[in-house]
Amino acid sequence: MSDTTDNVVLLEAAAEALRAEFIFWQCRVRQIAMRQGGGRPSAGMRPRVFSPTGDELSPGIVVLVNKAEPLEAIQQFRYQVLKTQDPIERHDKALEIMAGMYFQRPHEFADVLTALFGEGSGIMLRLLDFGKCLLAFEQFNQSYRLPCRVRLLAPSDDLYQATYWHNRLFNPRMPPGIGVVSFTPDWTHGSGARIEPD
Repeated sequence: MSDTTDNVVLLEAAAEALRAEFIFWQCRVRQIAMRQGGGRPSAGMRPRVFSPTGDELSPGIVVLVNKAEPLEAIQQFRYQVLKTQDPIERHDKALEIMAGMYFQRPHEFADVLTALFGEGSGIMLRLLDFGKCLLAFEQFNQSYRLPCRVRLLAPSDDLYQATYWHNRLFNPRMPPGIGVVSFTPDWTHGSGARIEPD
């Protein structure tokens, strides 16, 4: 991986434009996955992960985008999880929520990404040890490279709760001892580009 993002610093307006463009793209990618892919995480939801020195830590982890005010989503997700023990009914309801209005308003989303890991996950421990990483997204002829600060979230954190209950909607066999990690992009050193077809 050749990382040139450290060599370019975006001005505030350009960094904000990149942020808004990325969140819009993430909402679109996820809505398509819900409407056409049965909720399976698509490539744009599974960035490659690189260490600060450029070593690939993972070929892809599933990350979530979260509402800036996540309380309503947390309550909705929790309600649907606890409403039924039928995983098919739960999955269908999750798709209905996510394919509908949930991703329709990108301006309602925060720019902090989250991911859920199993207990003692090697990739999670390495990310926390580094404290930062680079996430490389690619789908639909679009790519983004985002250097991020990495942090382990406490169970009391709203983003932890939103990530936990979102995952419970799609995964009825949640393992014990999970960890939720946040990724806060440094937009001034991020980049986005169109990928030209071969």
